[in-house]
Amino acid sequence: MRKTKICAQEKLNTVENVLHGKESIRAAAKRLSVGLSSITGWITSYKGNGIEAFTHTKNKHYSRECKVQAVTAYLNQEGSLSAISEKMGLRSSTQLRTWIKRYNSHEKLNASGTGGTSIMTKGRKTTFNERVEMVQYCIAHAHNYSETALKYGISYQQARSYTVKYETGGLDALQDNRGKRKSEDALTEVERLRAELKLERVKRKEAEMEISFLKKWDEIERRRD
Repeated sequence: MRKTKICAQEKLNTVENVLHGKESIRAAAKRLSVGLSSITGWITSYKGNGIEAFTHTKNKHYSRECKVQAVTAYLNQEGSLSAISEKMGLRSSTQLRTWIKRYNSHEKLNASGTGGTSIMTKGRKTTFNERVEMVQYCIAHAHNYSETALKYGISYQQARSYTVKYETGGLDALQDNRGKRKSEDALTEVERLRAELKLERVKRKEAEMEISFLKKWDEIERRRD
């Protein structure tokens, strides 16, 4: 592979040639003795940042909100790494890949250059009422574990575990039966009823949405016939 540095103008010319169909990505990579990923990275960066992608030499700083939005979009399957990177104006999909890796390993993800606040953290202790609220939110949002984790500052595994526990074992499965935690999670009959009603409303709404979807699907199928 090429060891000499490729100037900004050469990168820009190459990207424009590829985008205008004058040269294929493979041909450009061979000509410059670089990997295919380098060419696609330049293209992604150019689409998101224009000419500045090659003329702006300082590291670009990304806000906490930008990182959350980009990672969540990918985890929700809203597009490929390249598509989301381009949409968010990232310099390359490698940056997004790094953020996702940090999220999946529960490392801290801070706003660039600011010291920021941790937004991707390890699991934390939660109360029974919090777990009920988290499960309610998760079910109401189509079992979106990543979004639930980000909203409540818990790990992806916690969001999934709480929801699965409730769906298989009911409200009792959300209680912590260990020592002090057991007494903290103890509920009065009124509190239990309120919690059950909350979750029942969400489940009923989800069922209604599913029925509505199936009805619309049947209508579409009948039209085809």
